[in-house]
Amino acid sequence: MKPQVNHALSAVLRLAMSVAVVLGLGAGALAGLNLTASAEPEKAQVTGARVAGDETRTRFVLDMNRQVTPVISGLANPDRLIIDLPEVEFSIPADSGETGRGLVADWRFGLFAVGRSRVVMDLTGPVKVDKTFFLPAVDDQPARLVVDLVSASAEDFRTFVETSRPRRVIARDNSAPKSDRLTAPKNKEKPLIVLDPGHGGIDTGAIGVHGTLEKAIVLDFAKLLKEKLDESGLYNVRLTREDDTFIPLGRRVEIGHELEADLFISIHADSVRRGQKFARGATVYTISDRASDQLAEDLAQSENMSDVIAGVDLAEEPTEVTDILIDLARRETRSFSVYFARSLVDELKSAVRLINNPHRSAGFRVLKAHDVPSVLVELGYLSNEHDEKLLISDEWRERMSKAVTEAVHGFFRPRLARQQAPPSQ
Repeated sequence: MKPQVNHALSAVLRLAMSVAVVLGLGAGALAGLNLTASAEPEKAQVTGARVAGDETRTRFVLDMNRQVTPVISGLANPDRLIIDLPEVEFSIPADSGETGRGLVADWRFGLFAVGRSRVVMDLTGPVKVDKTFFLPAVDDQPARLVVDLVSASAEDFRTFVETSRPRRVIARDNSAPKSDRLTAPKNKEKPLIVLDPGHGGIDTGAIGVHGTLEKAIVLDFAKLLKEKLDESGLYNVRLTREDDTFIPLGRRVEIGHELEADLFISIHADSVRRGQKFARGATVYTISDRASDQLAEDLAQSENMSDVIAGVDLAEEPTEVTDILIDLARRETRSFSVYFARSLVDELKSAVRLINNPHRSAGFRVLKAHDVPSVLVELGYLSNEHDEKLLISDEWRERMSKAVTEAVHGFFRPRLARQQAPPSQ
């Protein structure tokens, strides 16, 4: 629609509203006019992306269908460049950004929070943003967002990081807003279980041999498991995320704590990055200060990189409080976590294939709530072709969800029995 037509329609609509007010008509009286001067705008689209240049000067370009306003900032340790955008649709291949060029080692993209998309570039060294501009669409050429980077000193990049930080909205402020969904029941007669589908949004997690995304697999499974647990009527079950949104690791832990959860189950389907390439089968992890084996250490390191991948400022993460009461609570919580992990392994043995030594431990950040028994379940390994096929199989998912549900029943059976027992005379 041409601008002048849009203005004319807006004028007509304003006139109609004025007449309605004068005549004492309600807003519903205008429904029949069907004047749609300001329809809900569609999301902007990214239709192409590329990196060009060398170690001295590098240009990053996003092809778009219309102009948006970027917010650019930097993060150190490791050095990253962050481009925050209004929520856009990325119509580019999923593997875009796996390799970079010049000052950009690689880059990734996706939904970061409600209403916000993000591009994160891993840098080969300190940079300066030399120019940022938007080229309008001309003829058959799309509109283009252009960011020019030049090599800089480490001191210059540190200054840029510090000056750009106030312009950013920290992820924990809006990636998992507090709502009724994240409020603990006032009368908590039922055990409360938090299911935590890993990754999400800009953090895709592992990618399978045939392109299966971990973030999608674990969200689907978490929803299925919630259905199974809800059917029993015995529990209150919440999810840390219900859609393709990124949630920082610290916020996931906070959700379990704020809800006063009785059990926290983090759900993943990782890839083996080095060694043990043929590893397959489900695994249950609990937290420990020292990893039980190399695979557990590698996976914990990989999962703990989630915030780095999404461009979260790790300096904003709260520091742990040292307190003897918290330490005692943490020890008791770890004991309950191990008890549930062993029960879960016993149930899974008869339902699905398990990895050798299926109960392992490492320093997973998402399991660090001192007051909530927590386990991390690897459904399987997307780096293994056989596991990938199972993870998208309805039959396998049904068996797996039933086994986890039975383990949950066993864990809470003593408590439920006490609640249902008649009072003593």
